[in-house]
Amino acid sequence: MAQIFRPSADTWLRLILMLAVLGVFAVFLVIGGLVNSDWFTTTGFFMEQPVPFSHEHHVSGLGLDCRYCHTSVETAASAGLPPTDTCMTCHSQIWTGAPMLAPVRQSLANGTAIRWNRVNDLPDFVYFNHSVHVARGVGCSTCHGPVHRMPLTYQARSLQMSWCLECHRDPAPNLRDPSEVFDMDWQPPPDQRKRGEERMAALGIHPERLDDCYVCHR
Repeated sequence: MAQIFRPSADTWLRLILMLAVLGVFAVFLVIGGLVNSDWFTTTGFFMEQPVPFSHEHHVSGLGLDCRYCHTSVETAASAGLPPTDTCMTCHSQIWTGAPMLAPVRQSLANGTAIRWNRVNDLPDFVYFNHSVHVARGVGCSTCHGPVHRMPLTYQARSLQMSWCLECHRDPAPNLRDPSEVFDMDWQPPPDQRKRGEERMAALGIHPERLDDCYVCHR
């Protein structure tokens, strides 16, 4: 019988199969890298806003407390955004003709809210309650990063499920005294784990229950 395949055919088949397996592995590797990259999670990217609001100027420079603008952060699921009247408390007296503040003046004149672009935007299937976290001692900077040093606001954490679960499974390092929740320069003390575990015991926080699906997906 005549030989159908050349002697090298077997070698080529093995090489092609090996390249196919490596190709599939490379695709999964690239996808995995992209999903966890800052580009995909938008971590560190500035969000364009209708008004270039600077937290650095208002918080570090002028000393405004988070709650001055985000009034419902202690009592509601949403931290809330300030109405135009809050902005005009100061800007009816200072920088009254600044071009960058034209949308604020127009908002007040028209009685329409400024449409801010959400920076830390969780998917609709994720339930998050600001008041619950604040009441238990999770500080603003834990999730939002050094907002008081941001001329323009950006997302400081990945906000991926794995990042949230890391804290839910071991919350002690992130639980502060209630008086320190809004301290943007807070640094964990040497005995933070002990303090955190004492706070967990006092508040009845059980990490073994915090990674149940229904906690965040309702």
